Formats: sequence, C-alpha cells, structure tokens
Amino acid sequence: MTGAKQGGEEESVTLDLLKRKMDEFAKERDWEKFHSPRNLLLALVGEVGELSEIFQWKGEVPKGLPDWKEEEKTHLGEELSDVLLYLVRLSDMCGIDLDKAALRKIELNALKYPVNLCKGSSMKYNNNNNVNNSSIGNNDSPNGKSD
Repeated sequence: MTGAKQGGEEESVTLDLLKRKMDEFAKERDWEKFHSPRNLLLALVGEVGELSEIFQWKGEVPKGLPDWKEEEKTHLGEELSDVLLYLVRLSDMCGIDLDKAALRKIELNALKYPVNLCKGSSMKYNNNNNVNNSSIGNNDSPNGKSD
C-alpha cells in the first residue's frame, strides 16, 4: 500500500504512518482532550456497528463481493477505515504497540490452534480436548468467556 507523497515518492502505509497521521489530525483540531481510551473505544464500537449494518441483511456474501455495486464497496472501505483508524488511535493512547501485539497474538493463536488438531474445524480452542490451554497464555475471564 502506498500513502502520502514524501519527497516526490509515495510513502508505504504502515500502522506507524496511520498513528502519526491520526495524531496530527487530532492535534490540528485540538481534539486530543477528547481522545481518552474510553471515548475512543466507544467511538470504535459505534463504527463497528456501522460496519455491521452494511452486512446486516445481505446474508452470506462470496469473497471479493462480486455482486456488490462499486459505491457499496466504497462505503464498506470507508467504514473499515473508520474501524482501523479508531483502533490505531486507541492503541496509541493506551501505549500499546499494535504491530507487536498483533504479531504476538498470531503466535499465541498458532499455539491455541495447532494445525494437526484444528485444520478444517471451526471449534474454539477451549472446546478442543486435545489442546492444553493452561500453558499458552489463556486469558479466560471470570465469567467463562475468553478472548
């Protein structure tokens, strides 16, 4: 992906670039005072709701959305971008390195869902009796729900 031109050349889009752009955007508008983790989370949830509304009555849709009109895909891209930008801003305001956290989570998921035990199955790891979850950073909450 490419983004803003820097010295005549397009800059690759990274989470760090998005973080810097969001920080600049908020500072220019004096919105930093509104960007508490709580406020950003609530805004993120609202955007996820808007994203889900796009799919709400469509049923299952094939990969690539071949039957969608171009304006529907554009709208979807805008809502996905809203979700991404709020997530990037929230992680920044919480001091979380989202790049590293995401890579770590992929590694943890690989341990939770070993290919030889989970391939072709949508069963959650804590329902798979063959996987020992106590040693892989299982963060089950007190109400029995897990991440």
